Amino acid sequence: MSWGTDLWDQFDNLDKHTQWGIDFLERYAKFVKERLEIEQTYAKQLRNLVKKYCPKRSKDDEPRFTSCLSFYSILNELNDYAGQREVVAEEMGHRVYGELMRYSQDLKAERKQHLQEGRKAQQYLDHCWKQMDNSKKKFERECKEAEKAQLSYERLDNDINATKSEVEKAKSQLYLRTHMADESKNEYAAQLQNFNSEQWKHFNVNMPQIFKNLQDMDERRTVKLGETYRSFAEAERKVIPIISKCLEGMVTAAKNVDERRDSAIVVESFKSGFEPPGDFPFEDYSQNIQRTGSDGTIGTPKNESGKPDPKHTISKAKNKLWLFGKKPKAPTVEDLSHLPPEQRRKKLQQRIDELNRELQKEIDQRDALNKMKDVYEKNPQMGDPASLQPKISETMCNIERLRSEIHKNESWLSEVEGKQGSRGDRRPSADVNHHHHAPHGRESPEGSYTDDHSQEHRSPPQPDPHEFDDEFDDDDPLPAIGHCKALYSFDGSNEGTVVMKEDEVLYIIEEDKGDGWTRVRKQTGEEGYVPTLYVEITMERNSKGAVTYI
Repeated sequence: MSWGTDLWDQFDNLDKHTQWGIDFLERYAKFVKERLEIEQTYAKQLRNLVKKYCPKRSKDDEPRFTSCLSFYSILNELNDYAGQREVVAEEMGHRVYGELMRYSQDLKAERKQHLQEGRKAQQYLDHCWKQMDNSKKKFERECKEAEKAQLSYERLDNDINATKSEVEKAKSQLYLRTHMADESKNEYAAQLQNFNSEQWKHFNVNMPQIFKNLQDMDERRTVKLGETYRSFAEAERKVIPIISKCLEGMVTAAKNVDERRDSAIVVESFKSGFEPPGDFPFEDYSQNIQRTGSDGTIGTPKNESGKPDPKHTISKAKNKLWLFGKKPKAPTVEDLSHLPPEQRRKKLQQRIDELNRELQKEIDQRDALNKMKDVYEKNPQMGDPASLQPKISETMCNIERLRSEIHKNESWLSEVEGKQGSRGDRRPSADVNHHHHAPHGRESPEGSYTDDHSQEHRSPPQPDPHEFDDEFDDDDPLPAIGHCKALYSFDGSNEGTVVMKEDEVLYIIEEDKGDGWTRVRKQTGEEGYVPTLYVEITMERNSKGAVTYI
């Protein structure tokens, strides 16, 4: 069906309908805007809720209970869920609301243009009608004047008293009026023909085309509404898989709640390591009372001095084991000896781990400074090597301080664990100085950076001769935990070290403990230390902490 043919006379109604269509489109756009504002508000409230129940915590306050961890996992998933609601709002704002508002402006401009064309065509047709109507009225007036002139002529022509001049004048007037009536007739006929032509063109060509344009515009508006309805739903559908994953994450977090694990954490957190107190002995204060021989009272066993058995005597200080009251608050000391054994062991281990991390940072900084110094020495235009020396010295002091702290804390830890005299008391803990080698440019054991391994190096630290003697006097050789390939030659001139040739393969029997030396065994059975950075290390997969260092 076509508006141009079926609605040829409904210009005003089509004007109203197209305006209603645009109003409806803008009404839907307003609905979408309010909908996305709801999503934005909802997402913001969810994020505020998550922030409220997941405050910032210090490292010591990190939750360990599975119920707490699961709850924080749920909060994280809820935060992601809030993010998806924001995605929905953004998608609706960009692909629905924004698109509708732009399209509405285009529709208004197009509708205005089509209506102006229609009104212009109508005005032109009205102009043609007025011209035709004016020519018609003129023709009517001229005909009436011609009729009057004819009656006047006939009256004078029949009047015997009229003079010839009067008759001739009336005849001339009749001829003039008749001629003017004929001209008006011809003009009226021409205007009528032109109006009919323009009217046919108006109702059969011009207006149908304008109405067709309005119809196309309205149909495109309807199609656009359908597309935005779909986009409105798609904005929600796109996030459903991610929202489902968020919900699945919440379910998984719920499944991860382990009551036995939480109970074990409580034990681990508060276990003191003390043994429960023993029985209190009976202290007999009646031993000095003289009794008769017939007295059958059973006395308490006594030792030779008449005092209670010292094996069962518990001092007053020992009796104060906080059986029912609160544990007295002891002053904090550096070695944490005020803590129960188990808690002291845990705190010391945490402190050692933190010190090891700080040590690794300082070592990395030292190596970087040495590399930069070496670059400055080779390229003086880039900087002054001497300017780096204060920072290098400060870093070396920090390294020595941290190693001393680690040594001290490991001694306390060994005291708690009952492991006196272990290598952990003599050397820094492991896993603080594993470096990677590169085909060009090596780091020497002293931290200097050089492109040529033949350059002169500073001498390695002198080990304690007795330290190596004690370790090499073991009857059972240590098992190999990996192997290594010598990248450079090493003369082994220091006590406790071994000679190593370039490309020689050796067995690793002890990892680098943080001082830059690795204990190895040669093919001949000789054992000793070599610089860690002079070898390419490969740890066995089935050994403890097995990894490959390149």
